[in-house]
Amino acid sequence: MLAVAESAQECLRCGNIGNSDLCEICTSEKRATGEICVVEDVADLWAMERAGVFKGRYHVLGGTLSALDAVGPEDLGIPKLLARLDAEEITEVILAVGATVDGQTTAHYIADELADIEGVRVTSLAQGVPIGGELDYLDDGTITAALRARKEF
Repeated sequence: MLAVAESAQECLRCGNIGNSDLCEICTSEKRATGEICVVEDVADLWAMERAGVFKGRYHVLGGTLSALDAVGPEDLGIPKLLARLDAEEITEVILAVGATVDGQTTAHYIADELADIEGVRVTSLAQGVPIGGELDYLDDGTITAALRARKEF
């Protein structure tokens, strides 16, 4: 455990935890280079990786915007994200932040910052009824989000 703690460091590009300047995801030739999935923290990145569906790259913000806690864009990885868009050929930014007030505030802020960048599509994860969920156990907000995000069957 001590050796792991001593060798662990933050990836200079995405903010993931690894044992070198760039993490294994950022250096992998097998990862899609045009997509960046923006997550709040490393635990969210690992959850996405556990699902095994996303094959692009990540960007860890290190939290969310919060007026109450005096956390602004410069306190997070947002300037670093914007710099990556200039340096890399990014065609899609996926906002995978929590459905909390702070998470959605952060998502809207990033979407506004990216709105004028040509050729970059900004998307977010779907929200609503979880697989195996029953409507009578869901809160009003989840039902509202699910109804608004409905699709053809």
